[in-house]
Amino acid sequence: MSLFSWCARRSGGLAMIALSVLSYWVISRESAAIRASYKYDPKDNLSAPRYSPNGAGAWTVLYSYYCLLIHVLVFAFPLRACWAIWEMTTTMRKNTSKKSLKDIEFGHRRRGSSTSLSSSETLTSSRASSSASSEAGDLEADFYSDVTTPDAGVQNRVVHAIIIPNYKEEMDTLRETLDVLACHPQARNSYDIYLAMEQRENNADVKAMSLINEFVKKFRAIDFTLHPSDIPNECPGKGSNVDWAARKLSEKYAMGIRKDVIVTGIDADSHLSSSYFTQITAMHLSDPESATTTMYSAPIIFDRNAHSVPAIVRVADIMWCAAGLSGHYIGSTIAPPTSVYSLPLQLVDRVGGWDTDSEAIGEDLHMYLKCFFALNGNLTVRTVISPISQSNVTAGGYGKGVGGIVSDMRARYKQALRHMWGALDTGYALRKFVELWQDRKHTSRTFRPLHSSRDNSAGTYIPDAQLDAITGNLSSEQPVDSGFFSDVTHDVIQGPNYKRLFYLSHRLFEAHFLPVQMTILVVTSTLYMLATEGAEDIHGVSWIFAICKYLRTVGFLEVALYLFLYENFHKIAVNIREKEMNDAGLAKGMNFSHRNLKFNFIDYVMVPLVAPIYGAIPCAQAQICHFWTVDLVYTVSKKVTRQRSKSMKAEALP
Repeated sequence: MSLFSWCARRSGGLAMIALSVLSYWVISRESAAIRASYKYDPKDNLSAPRYSPNGAGAWTVLYSYYCLLIHVLVFAFPLRACWAIWEMTTTMRKNTSKKSLKDIEFGHRRRGSSTSLSSSETLTSSRASSSASSEAGDLEADFYSDVTTPDAGVQNRVVHAIIIPNYKEEMDTLRETLDVLACHPQARNSYDIYLAMEQRENNADVKAMSLINEFVKKFRAIDFTLHPSDIPNECPGKGSNVDWAARKLSEKYAMGIRKDVIVTGIDADSHLSSSYFTQITAMHLSDPESATTTMYSAPIIFDRNAHSVPAIVRVADIMWCAAGLSGHYIGSTIAPPTSVYSLPLQLVDRVGGWDTDSEAIGEDLHMYLKCFFALNGNLTVRTVISPISQSNVTAGGYGKGVGGIVSDMRARYKQALRHMWGALDTGYALRKFVELWQDRKHTSRTFRPLHSSRDNSAGTYIPDAQLDAITGNLSSEQPVDSGFFSDVTHDVIQGPNYKRLFYLSHRLFEAHFLPVQMTILVVTSTLYMLATEGAEDIHGVSWIFAICKYLRTVGFLEVALYLFLYENFHKIAVNIREKEMNDAGLAKGMNFSHRNLKFNFIDYVMVPLVAPIYGAIPCAQAQICHFWTVDLVYTVSKKVTRQRSKSMKAEALP
């Protein structure tokens, strides 16, 4: 490993140490200079502070302006989140009103069944699936518009390959997720479900076969994959599981239809509305030029068991929702997904699938970065106006007093540490920046289907002369017709988009550096003002710290405003999900967490505690640990399950 790679992986920890050293140097030097400047005045027997020029000098100016920069960034984040959630809420309300005025038969009926994959078939076969041959219509779908639902013939052309990675998940959790997907009217014609099981889980195949037998007639296809536990250099986790499943399912789709296969990775407890896939289908068909270089994502919402977790855990998840939502506003070109996202199989081919090492533990952001750099920053991102329902992390402490609250808080901290462990992606991005600069003039790329090679690299560069000799002057995105290179696709991508690279740098800094940097500066800037109180401001920086105090106050008010705006966002989202579940007959026993401002007023009080406990502290812990290890033991969080399933279990007991 080169020195640059080592430093890049630990950039967050190195930045934390550098700021701590700078802060200590400035405060100690400035306070020492002030103490040395006290002189005895015989007229009034008083000692007056006179600043000595032997302080920290230019380092004080650097420290002060950096403090201002960090405060401006902290001020900007909740402001952007407020704007995004307001736009999202307005659009959802508008779409809901439109749907309430129409009798959309598509939303209340099931189309005829299609051939489903037999439960006895596995993904070891290289047999390819067939696809409808109908032509795409002339659909127009803006980034934030209520997209038009394609007719059945056009929609059936798009196949949604849905991967559900899981490890030691309860059967009720998986069954409930499949029930929700199966109730979608397009499930039988468009959904290929892949249960991504782990070999290291006992009887995982038995669990999968049981679910397949139960749901085999409800989807276009359903199957399972079994991820081996002994692949060299792999880190157990969601990324390695999804990558294995994607490589197996890749065998099932022929070259001619791969561009219309959309791969979606979801958590085992994620509940998606049918509109999620309907919107993606419409957007995919409406813009064929960028369809194969687009990633789709939606905001997440914790609306299942928020009423049964401590307020501090609830607010931590609401702010985590804000982190992802802050990129989903009109005009945003940088919108990393959170947990659930979709991308065309051809884009998965292009980047060589998911990375599986320990650096890729933050699988959603890491895959976004991999696609982003494979396209020189020209990745298209589209927001799906359909929030993903998820469960708050819990240790089952609800109603168990202080001990239960502590156990739930501890469980949420472990998840926060896992999130912050993803700071390794900053190191990955730094290395990709260098590679992109080195290859900035090389825009010809070739790639093969994901299953063709285990070591398929992202966007392999081949000189044009050699490429022409191999492929015979193929046009962009055109595979060779026959021969050994029949599955090779040649494409030409745009040059580096430096504007987006700058924006991405800002978002990565905001996610992986800002929590710790802000905490250090809040403490040290307060100490600096106390140490220099009453002294002459020869550096002319006192105005900076005065502004920083105002920015902190306004930033806190912005967070309160975000929580206030979240009330309507949550209300509309949970009402939409509850109506859809009632229409599907699945609402009985399912969890719906409705917010009440009077009951949830304590959430606003918890904000000052959430930032350090679930932001700065786990971020600092992760970055310190990175100095000696990049491996994190991946654990499965406890999920809330349908009460109906539990009651049925109880009735079945003798």
